This record gives sequence, structure tokens and C-alpha cells, in this order.
Amino acid sequence: MTGNQSYVARWLTIVSLCGSLLACSDNPSADLEDYVRTTKSQQKSKIEPLPEFHPYESFAYQASDLRDPFTAPTFSHTRAVTNVPSNNGIKPDFDRPAEPLEEFTLDSLRMVGTLEQREDQWALINDTDGTIHRVQPGNYAGQNHGKITRITDFEVELTEIVPDGIGGWIERQSSIAISE
Repeated sequence: MTGNQSYVARWLTIVSLCGSLLACSDNPSADLEDYVRTTKSQQKSKIEPLPEFHPYESFAYQASDLRDPFTAPTFSHTRAVTNVPSNNGIKPDFDRPAEPLEEFTLDSLRMVGTLEQREDQWALINDTDGTIHRVQPGNYAGQNHGKITRITDFEVELTEIVPDGIGGWIERQSSIAISE
């Protein structure tokens, strides 16, 4: 046999083997048909019906002669509104240097203890960075100009100066309780 004849003989052998394999099986897609038949025979799940949608009812705005709800109200002469800033003399000291605890909100600060030496008393305050600060009456803490007025074993009392909403300032009492 020459090289060309052996090549043809190999191809004929391969083709005849493939043909015989296909001839041996009755239905090449029998396993697929079994799967489809099994799946179709399983109990079907019940699909909920779509909810009933109610048609949209439009609304016609009939109060065009009334005040626009997006503008500030104007009051009659019988009701006087005082939007004059209070001049009670309370205001923060913006000229003093800020202290380290004034960059934190009061609710983020935690009192962790106290120190006493003779008649001096300090509170130990933990900030959100994990730093513990030693403070005493007269120091400031919090973002609302809170001045420490008193230290007890269980809390630090402060007087904050907050805006009153009409251009003035008012004092408010706050505290930082000891955390357990």
C-alpha cells in the first residue's frame, strides 16, 4: 500500500465505525425526550393572578385663588410676628482659640473617669479617635460652644450656646455621662 492508499483506508475505517455506532442506537435523543416527558408530568405550580389595578383618578386643583403653599405666609395686622433677633447679650466668643474637644459632637464623646488632687478635679473624656483628654471646669467641648461648668463622679455638665433660629443665641444645658 502506498501512503495515499493508507490515508484513504484510515478515513474509510473511521467513517464506517461512526456509521456503525449510529446504527446501533435506535434514537440518539431518547434521553432528552425522557427528561422532557418527566418534567412535563410533574405537578404544575399555580401562578397567582395579576392584581387588579384601579384606574388613576385625576385631581383638579380648585384653590387657585388661595395662598401659594410654597411661599411664606403674610399675616394680617391682628397677628404680629416677631422675627427680630433676641438681644439678650448671649453670644459665643469667636476670638478665643478652639480647644481639641470642640471638633467632636457631644454625643460622640464619652466620659471614662475622673481624677482628683487636693481640691482640683478633672474628667477624663474619650473622643472618637480613641484619645483620652483631661478637662476641668472652664474648658470647652462639643460643636456648640459648650463650656464645662461642673464635674461630678458620674457626668460632666456643660452650658452650650446655640442659635435661637431668629438670628440670636440662647444657652442650653447639656452633659456627658460616664460610660460603663
